[in-house]
Amino acid sequence: MSNAAPSPFSRGTLIGMLLVGALAFVALLWFLGNGTGGNSNNGGAHVGGHGLNGYAGLARMLEAEGLDVQRQRNKRALENTPGLLILTPPADADGKEIARIVDAHRYWGPTIVVTPKWLATGVDAKAAKRGWVQMVGTQAPLWKGFADNVTVEIGDDEAPPAGGWKLGNRRGKFPDDRQIETGSGKGLVPILTTGSGKTLAAFLDDDGYYPALNTLAGVDPDYGGEDEDLYPVVLVFEPDLLDNWGLADRNTAMLARDLVLATADNRSQPFVFDMTFNGFGASRNLLTLAFEPPFLAATICLFLAALAIAWRAFNRFGPALAQAQEIAFGKAALVANAAGLIRRAGRVHLAAAPYADAARERIALALGLPKGLAPDETERLIDAAQVRRAVAGPPFSQAARHLRDARKPHELTKRAQVLQQIERHLK
Repeated sequence: MSNAAPSPFSRGTLIGMLLVGALAFVALLWFLGNGTGGNSNNGGAHVGGHGLNGYAGLARMLEAEGLDVQRQRNKRALENTPGLLILTPPADADGKEIARIVDAHRYWGPTIVVTPKWLATGVDAKAAKRGWVQMVGTQAPLWKGFADNVTVEIGDDEAPPAGGWKLGNRRGKFPDDRQIETGSGKGLVPILTTGSGKTLAAFLDDDGYYPALNTLAGVDPDYGGEDEDLYPVVLVFEPDLLDNWGLADRNTAMLARDLVLATADNRSQPFVFDMTFNGFGASRNLLTLAFEPPFLAATICLFLAALAIAWRAFNRFGPALAQAQEIAFGKAALVANAAGLIRRAGRVHLAAAPYADAARERIALALGLPKGLAPDETERLIDAAQVRRAVAGPPFSQAARHLRDARKPHELTKRAQVLQQIERHLK
């Protein structure tokens, strides 16, 4: 074994390479599990839309106030995620699915459901930016199975002007004051109305207690039920109260802010915009679960263990040792191969007698004994030479006999060493 050549890279360089590789691998796993999501600015009426009918402006306005705004692509998480949930389903969404998610979220946080109105198409012009749209008509939602007791109506170009929106002494205008979407039905508490008195937004009159919404709507703050664990559901019938087109008016933007904050009634909770109903849903998988509680703890432990192993590898005792030559060269290779073959075959004891005979002949040659003598006679003369030279240990003849009788490898080794000592003293 010998010391290896020094590494061409410094320790800091190696650590940097490992860290960059580890981070790249983690990023790869993350993007494989979550996907890049693509560009959601496709002209749709959702939080990713930057067109007139989108809600990206509302999300950015809330983020500017330091609120925790989330864009949710996981439909299962909508049911049990704490915080305000803002749903913007399209007109052809499944009403039963909307009802299921709203009912499941009632004890996790408040909900705002914005009904769609505009039919929009992309702008076919060279100067148009991605996501720009033009309005080509209106369509009321077809959500059978959700709030079936509520009727939604949309005015047309021939309808009388709605007179903008009204909330107490506050007033505002709409981009189009004729094609206004309003709602009516039992079990609704109006929050704001048109100038002509039609309901633009309302919350469900149920067993919940919603003092912030009561104050905004101008009703008795103590009005409501006794279930303090039940969160409100607000129906915004006119999307221009919250979309980008409506928020171009400052008064409407301030109204949208107050409506959202009154519904949430808690600025520290998340403000979650749903994107699943608009075609941007993503399913959960093992990779995403690895980065979510409670599995995140196990993932962190795994990374810490990997760091500990890497640190231990960089701080081992002494330099790395180069591996010795696997196959010896020349005569040494022949001897090693022959010894290995004998050991594998389990015939080590067969080498005892030849070794004793070879040691006897070498000692006889060193002492100058006559050639042609019988083996017993030669060994007797070697014993006599031991006595004359006062060599310690058993007589050669006895040691040779013991060696020839050996059967186990360790016995053969010990007895061969005795002969080697006698030979060393007699030469």
